[in-house]
Amino acid sequence: MPELIALTEAAVALLERLIETPSFSREESGTATLLFDFLAAHGAAPRRQGHNVWAVAPDYAPGRPTVLLNSHHDTVKPGAAWTHLPFAATWDGDKLIGLGSNDAGASAVSLLAAFLYLKGRPRAYNLICAITAEEEISGANGVASLLPALGPVALGIVGEPTQMQLAVAEKGLLVLDCLARGTTGHAARDEGENALYRALDDIAWLRAQQLPRVSPLLGAVKTTATQIAAGQQHNVVPDECRFVVDVRTNELYSNAEVVDILRQNLQSEITPRSLRLNSSRIAADHPIVRRGVALGKLTYGSPTLSDQAQMAFDTIKIGPGDSARSHTPDEFILRSEISNGIRDYVALLTDLVI
Repeated sequence: MPELIALTEAAVALLERLIETPSFSREESGTATLLFDFLAAHGAAPRRQGHNVWAVAPDYAPGRPTVLLNSHHDTVKPGAAWTHLPFAATWDGDKLIGLGSNDAGASAVSLLAAFLYLKGRPRAYNLICAITAEEEISGANGVASLLPALGPVALGIVGEPTQMQLAVAEKGLLVLDCLARGTTGHAARDEGENALYRALDDIAWLRAQQLPRVSPLLGAVKTTATQIAAGQQHNVVPDECRFVVDVRTNELYSNAEVVDILRQNLQSEITPRSLRLNSSRIAADHPIVRRGVALGKLTYGSPTLSDQAQMAFDTIKIGPGDSARSHTPDEFILRSEISNGIRDYVALLTDLVI
């Protein structure tokens, strides 16, 4: 299709410019301007809120279901091990190397191209494309701040590198600040209650126990102690020990439910930093899943968090690239992955009925 070929070339050119424009989380102004100008140049009437950019297909009709195409344009910071310039769009044959090329620039530009292709064609649904900020930090000024302005959404297509397979479930995230309390005493005598030992008992419980509901797609809830601190000097029994636990929840538990269970079983005080990043799952018989399977896509559960966690409606996660390349030195995407991604997005959405 000549139009898809032209849109693919435009998408690749946009991705080159995005790579060349730093866009760390909360610092995405430059790339937001590029996205806004790209949509405007293609007649899409873009809108902007902060560093979030979106457009609505012109045939929007109240009462029809709305499909949201969403990816993000912020990146993590590059590590020291890069051998290429992270902000230079470097080609090596079919390979485009640069920060954000894989996560999630390729998904963002592919969704934009699919939106431009579909926006003027007959559909049984409203179509919105939003490329948003702060995904890498699950920030409050990203997609969560934009969703109220979009109206009811029936289905979200979240662009992340999945090798264009269908992630039909995704683990949620809890970060728990834990405080074990004791009483001070002299380390040379049998005095005090050692808060460090109480914390270690709780950590041992977390290592040994598994919550009973295990998801066929996402497995068990995973708890990992990642930080610990206690004590002021070597000869004083510590009366406080603070530690942090990273929890990856499955769709069979809400985050609030997991916190309640842990509070019933641990001695330490538990304070969740947030309860909003819950696990998600879409039904196997949902029309978008059936469409993907008919196109030969595999379905799986994703262990990595995305903006799906902030969407209280049906979502799938699918995009060009490979999650294993994300946040790694010399991150890259293949031109062929972008071309195939655009084609597959269009195939998933053409004649879709939800």
